[in-house]
Amino acid sequence: MRRRQFIALLGAAVASAPSAAAQESGKLPRIGFLGNSTAALETDLLGAFREGLRDLGRVEGGNILIEHRWAEGEYERLPSLIADLVAAKVEVIVTAGTPAALAVSKAAPSMPLVMVAVGDPIGSGLVQSLASPGGNATGLTSIAPDLEGKRLELIREMIPSVSRLALLWNPANSYQLRDEKEVRAAAAVLRIPVLSLPVRKAEDFDEAFAAISREGADAMLVPADRVFLHNRERIIGFAAKNRLPIMSAYRELAEVGGLMSFGPNYAVMHRQAARYVDKILKGAKPAELPIEQPARFELVINLRTAKALGLAVPPTLLARADEAIE
Repeated sequence: MRRRQFIALLGAAVASAPSAAAQESGKLPRIGFLGNSTAALETDLLGAFREGLRDLGRVEGGNILIEHRWAEGEYERLPSLIADLVAAKVEVIVTAGTPAALAVSKAAPSMPLVMVAVGDPIGSGLVQSLASPGGNATGLTSIAPDLEGKRLELIREMIPSVSRLALLWNPANSYQLRDEKEVRAAAAVLRIPVLSLPVRKAEDFDEAFAAISREGADAMLVPADRVFLHNRERIIGFAAKNRLPIMSAYRELAEVGGLMSFGPNYAVMHRQAARYVDKILKGAKPAELPIEQPARFELVINLRTAKALGLAVPPTLLARADEAIE
C-alpha cells in the first residue's frame, strides 16, 4: 500500500511539474514587470511581488515566467519597453506609478494591466471607478485626501521654524500637477512660502539644486514620482551637503539619509499586486476587479539624520512613528 501511494504521489508531482519542453515552447504564463528604475533600486519591490506570487503557488522559473523591463528613470523609454513586453507575449503587465500606467494604456490598450500606487486612476482616465474599473486596468492606488497637507504638517511639527519649503515635482507626471497645487494650498494655510522646482529627468536636478542654493530653503518635500526614487542617492547627497531636511513619500529616501517619509508601504502594495495577477491568469477580467486604496500610511523617521542636523525629534512625533532608524 505504501509503495502504491508513493507511486501515485510521484505521478501527480510529475504531472503537475512544468516540463522543460513546456518552458521552451513558451506555454508557461508570462508576466510583464515594467520597472521604473533598475533591478538594483527596485529589489525590495520586485522581491515583494515575487513573494506574493509564491504565496499563491506561482514560482518564477518554475510554473510562471516574468519578463522584466527597466526604464532607468526615463519615462520616454516606456513605449519601447512596453512594445518589447507585448512582443514577448506576456499575458498581463504589472507596473507602478501614473506615467507607466498611462503609457501601457496608450501603447497596449487591450493588455491586462495591474497598477501599483497610481495616484488618481479615475482623474487620469485609466478607470471609470475604483469599484468597477470598466477597462483593462485594475490594481492599487495610493490616493488619499490631503496627503501632501499631512506631510507639511509633519514638517512643521519637526521643524517649527521652517520658513521656506523647496518642492521637487515632475511635470511629466500628470498626478504631480495635482500634488504641486495641493502643496501650495497647504503651505499657504501654514504661511510657508514654496520654492517650486520642476524636474522631468536627471539632467534637471542641477538647475533645481542651484535654485535652492541661490534662493534658500530650510526643508525639502519630495513627493511620489519614480524619477525621484531612481535618483534618491543624488537627492540625499545634495541634502546632506547642504544640511537640508527632507520629507519624502518614499521610505527608501529616509533609509539612505532623508529625515522623514510618510506614505503607503509600496513593498506591501507590490505583494498585493500578485493577487490581481493570479486572478487575471485564472480568467478574471480587470474591469471587474475593484481597485484597492491604502489601509494605512507609515511614518519613518531617521534619527541619525535628525541628530546630524541638530534637530530634536518631538516625543509626540516619535511616538507616532512606525519606524525610527537609529
